[in-house]
Amino acid sequence: MKSKYETFDRSRLVIKPLSERVPDMQLNYVLALDQQAPPFTDPHLAELARQVIEAKERKAARILMMGAHVIKSGASRYVIDLLERGFLTHVAMNGAGTIHDYELARIGATTESVARYIRSGEFGLWRETGELNEIIREAEELSLGLGENLGRRIQAGSFPHKDTSIFAAAYRLSIPVTVHVGIGYDIIHEHPNCDGAATGAASYRDFLIFARAVERLEGGVMIDFGSAIMGPEVYLKALSMARNVAHQEGRVIKHFSTAVFDLVPIQGDIHHELPKTDPGYYFRPHKTILVRTVADGGESFYFCGDHRATVPALRRALMELK
Repeated sequence: MKSKYETFDRSRLVIKPLSERVPDMQLNYVLALDQQAPPFTDPHLAELARQVIEAKERKAARILMMGAHVIKSGASRYVIDLLERGFLTHVAMNGAGTIHDYELARIGATTESVARYIRSGEFGLWRETGELNEIIREAEELSLGLGENLGRRIQAGSFPHKDTSIFAAAYRLSIPVTVHVGIGYDIIHEHPNCDGAATGAASYRDFLIFARAVERLEGGVMIDFGSAIMGPEVYLKALSMARNVAHQEGRVIKHFSTAVFDLVPIQGDIHHELPKTDPGYYFRPHKTILVRTVADGGESFYFCGDHRATVPALRRALMELK
């Protein structure tokens, strides 16, 4: 049946090389492990670190969900180090995370001025970045998750800065990184070579990989760094699926800890929902991650600060207790 509505003809677009883009972030902004990070302290950080280590000892899940700003804040090497030391068993990102990780690995720079390039209609329309769509299409052809195939391609390819890639490191370590895409959210969806069906299929496979990881969350830890929509929403559905199966098998998934690291100050008790009349009620990490999903026996923590300071602070806390 033919649609009543016209669609945008992508063949009319002009796609330019990344060499013509002025990046907002250069490789030298990525923190080295021995570099002085901005200060951050919180009395509850040591307790969270202790619970991560205990979860590691009991072989329970240690899940990191993160927004792309973790990469843009220069914290990639810290996430990679946490993977290499066995503190994390799973990483989940949004689609923007793939773009910044890929660009850093490929050209040693990422991000662009939206204010500058949206005026001329150039925002997001960069040739090399659009090649991610081919990696995504290949993932579907190979029946791989989006994150797995991206890690495989960066690790195997001639990317000059692959040491900054979370995807490549995770693939090398056989730790899943899943990508949870919202169609139309990411710049590569503008490109003529974007295949919505392949993107959806590869990302949905990642969702099922993530849900499988959540099945092992009893006694574990789930940490959300700066993902206010993807993190809580994907986690909520995966937890419901995992608990559904656990209930049938006579198991429970309720004794675990969650932590949120974000820039948004939370008013009042983080362990109780705000009323619907309060705008803070709609901050999903609070009500979903810190309250509702741990209400039956879990524990939650909130840390307010910039990721450039908080990611290194979490690693430091873990290293002090190791």
